[in-house]
Amino acid sequence: MPAHMLQEVSGSYTTTTTITAPPSGGLQNGGEKVEKMSLYSGEDIRPELKDDIRDPNYEDEEGPIPKLEYVWRNIILMGLLHVGALYGIALVPSCKFYTWLWAFGYYIVSGLGITAGAHRLWSHRTYKARLPLKIFLVIANTMAFQNDVYEWARDHRAHHKFSETHADPHNSRRGFFFSHVGWLLVRKHPAVKEKGGLLDMSDLKAEKLLMFQRRYYIPGLLLLCFIFPTLVPWYCWGETFLNSLCVATFLRYALVLNATWLVNSAAHLYGYRPYDKNINSRENILVSLGAVGEGFHNYHHSFPYDYSASEYRWHINFTTFFIDCMAALGLAYDRKKVSKAAVLAKVKRTGDGSYKSG
Repeated sequence: MPAHMLQEVSGSYTTTTTITAPPSGGLQNGGEKVEKMSLYSGEDIRPELKDDIRDPNYEDEEGPIPKLEYVWRNIILMGLLHVGALYGIALVPSCKFYTWLWAFGYYIVSGLGITAGAHRLWSHRTYKARLPLKIFLVIANTMAFQNDVYEWARDHRAHHKFSETHADPHNSRRGFFFSHVGWLLVRKHPAVKEKGGLLDMSDLKAEKLLMFQRRYYIPGLLLLCFIFPTLVPWYCWGETFLNSLCVATFLRYALVLNATWLVNSAAHLYGYRPYDKNINSRENILVSLGAVGEGFHNYHHSFPYDYSASEYRWHINFTTFFIDCMAALGLAYDRKKVSKAAVLAKVKRTGDGSYKSG
């Protein structure tokens, strides 16, 4: 498939620095020893990035929505993928156990390429990573085939800054189907192109690793998303080629896509808004299960600079567990975490009354 097919700050908060050594008894319940820095204002803690902060003054221009222009190539390819994935479901019982493990492991790793990589590291700069971790996350992100990191982060920053407007690439006000997958099947709204083009992406342009991925994205995704996951089961443990293709590749890829899309659709339409009732993003536990920790969406849109994307750290949040493990190994550091005082202050001002302290 073509590479381009897929595509409020207030209060003060603390940063969590790199763990110098694993705590006694190993990592337990996300309670590792951390060095607490002094409190900073939202304007000071992350000076390198402001373009993922919601712009409360932006409003859609009046007038009718432009007529939809269908991208038939994307519609056909997406349809064929899901037909292959549905057939893969029927083949699951006939697969070898190692093929199940392989598909599940590939699902988790490629998911981390989106959640820990394109999302929390590069879109929001919620923590910093050393080169070996960056290389792993770029490879994992290419395995996921949801556009290269640069394009993914550009769309996601626009989603946060102009959330629920026509400048939001997957505006949930246009309905579940549009925010889930429809936005990939039609031409972008002119406002998405206009406002997205004004975002400051200089931080990502300066990263040679990301520009390398962008330059060689098509051969990379063909190898890592389709060829490699199909050949390994077939060659290494004698799985049938059809099972390898339809289960380990088509079904696995379709599940990763839909889990990610549910963050854009279900987590903006169904669930609770304990942190800020004035925005549409919601807390959705089922989405968090499928998207390895990305379903605490009302919190995430309220505090996009929190590396955990959740108040509760490891609770149904494998991505946070992964980042903390990488910090224990010295590969991740400067993890930013919102203070309890800032959370309570936000809830008091804008919550819907359903908040329960963690």
